Amino acid sequence: MKPLEGLLVLDFSIFLSGPSAALRLADLGARVIKVERPDGGDLCRQLYISELELDGESTLFHSINRNKESFAANLKDPIDLERVKALIKQADVIVQNFRPGVMTRLGLDYEAVRAINPGIVYGEITGYGNEGPWVYKPGQDLLLQSISGLVWLNGDADRPPTPFGLAVVDLFAGAHLVQGILACLVRRGVSGEGGLVQVSLLESILDFQFEVLTTHLNDGGKLPQRSRINNAHAYLAAPYGIYETADGYLALAMGSIPALGELLDCPPLREFTDSATWFSERDDIKAILVDHLKGHSTQHWLDILEPRDIWCADVLTWERLLRHEGFKVVDMVQEVARDEDVKLDTTRCPIRIDGEILKSGKGAPRIGEDTGRIMSEFAIVG
Repeated sequence: MKPLEGLLVLDFSIFLSGPSAALRLADLGARVIKVERPDGGDLCRQLYISELELDGESTLFHSINRNKESFAANLKDPIDLERVKALIKQADVIVQNFRPGVMTRLGLDYEAVRAINPGIVYGEITGYGNEGPWVYKPGQDLLLQSISGLVWLNGDADRPPTPFGLAVVDLFAGAHLVQGILACLVRRGVSGEGGLVQVSLLESILDFQFEVLTTHLNDGGKLPQRSRINNAHAYLAAPYGIYETADGYLALAMGSIPALGELLDCPPLREFTDSATWFSERDDIKAILVDHLKGHSTQHWLDILEPRDIWCADVLTWERLLRHEGFKVVDMVQEVARDEDVKLDTTRCPIRIDGEILKSGKGAPRIGEDTGRIMSEFAIVG
């Protein structure tokens, strides 16, 4: 039995942050009903990250909405709204990520929902919270990466601010919402009290930067200083970075520069005996490594460094990763299916419970495909 079996989650959210939270709850055993517009549904159905599509919808939608049901409802229609409120009476959790004010205008804000179901755990994600000058700015991932300063940590010093190549803001916010929802569910199990869980994209991405922001807050306000050569972390000394070899790339994490000089047979590195210089002169050190490491293959260097417990790694392409036994043994891929003709390979939930890998073969639903069955099951009239 999965830990959240028996719980009912209503997912009103769209795009990535909210749906990713509802997905994780589904992975952990909750029943998730996606409440969406009859005319088009979740806008993510048509949000393409490549030209690849499945059954007329984006693979992004399929991957982030697997293992859910779909209940079609126009929340501006009084009849549909009453149907949804009937569902709310029997739900345990609500997830929504509309801009501030939208759910209030629909009569589905936390206070209104709590009046219907006092034990509800109500999770909401906003872009920037519910007050302040940014409240109505678009809560979009790239915009939040930029506003939060995150982009000044990536790329080399002579490059412009560089964003992550993933929707890190959305996905961290979704994870934070799940943490808050689970905490409120535990409290409800003790006291019977539900609760309102609020997460903003801004607060999530600031928390993601806690390590470096704490440094900035306590070092007199110094700005991030990216390395000019092979930057991988603006606040870490050489050799931290990725280096080209004769046939690929080698990642080097923290380590002693003189020790690397000995192991790599690179005399210039042996001169940096003062560890303070590993940061102050990191570009010079990295330049030496750049020239030296091109002389042999990645495996040549790994064979020297790994037996001496130097933190290093090959830099794999996805093609090589998927062939590697280290990837195969964690069993991260699952097939999900909408029906016999609509199937998708995707990643599974990364959490194991009591040693069990959590997989589900149920694919993302078509718009409203479960509406009739849900209305019958929950005795909803209309």
